[in-house]
Amino acid sequence: MPMNDIEYLIVGLGNPGDEYENTRHNVGFLTIDALGKRHAANYWKSEAGALTCPVTIAEKRVLLVKPHTFMNLSGVSVARLARDHQLEPDRIIIIHDDLDIEEGVLRHKTEGGHAGHNGLRSLHAKLGTDRYQRIRCGIGRPPGRMEASDYVLQPLRGERLEDLHITAAHAADMVEELLS
Repeated sequence: MPMNDIEYLIVGLGNPGDEYENTRHNVGFLTIDALGKRHAANYWKSEAGALTCPVTIAEKRVLLVKPHTFMNLSGVSVARLARDHQLEPDRIIIIHDDLDIEEGVLRHKTEGGHAGHNGLRSLHAKLGTDRYQRIRCGIGRPPGRMEASDYVLQPLRGERLEDLHITAAHAADMVEELLS
């Protein structure tokens, strides 16, 4: 596949490893997995510090991306992939968790600050801009005095995990709508 036939990077933010798989912080990875299942992602490869797979969505060639650099360094692999595939930041769609949005609610945004989200902070720094698209997946605020970091990395089970998968499926729907 020539490097320049990719029209968009679809990037799910998360952390690699089994211990993070079923956490709120990995809703981006779950969304990429949902898109992969829907669009016959059958050949994943390691590229630029990420797992990637080219697929076609809404007649557009896209690269599904799960950075394996951990959340705080996501910008390193995304910036390299954007450069390698000669894509401007407006051709990057980032899917990430958002504490400031009610659980299960999705919002699309182009441009803006990182609101303390370390994955977005890394993207801003490495891309040199905030002009990329985002699908913000609401996870709500932690209960009581629980630290945000404990909340986003808390392993989920049962109904809470099912709800997170539903949010990821809706985020995958939103990606498909944006590309249509």
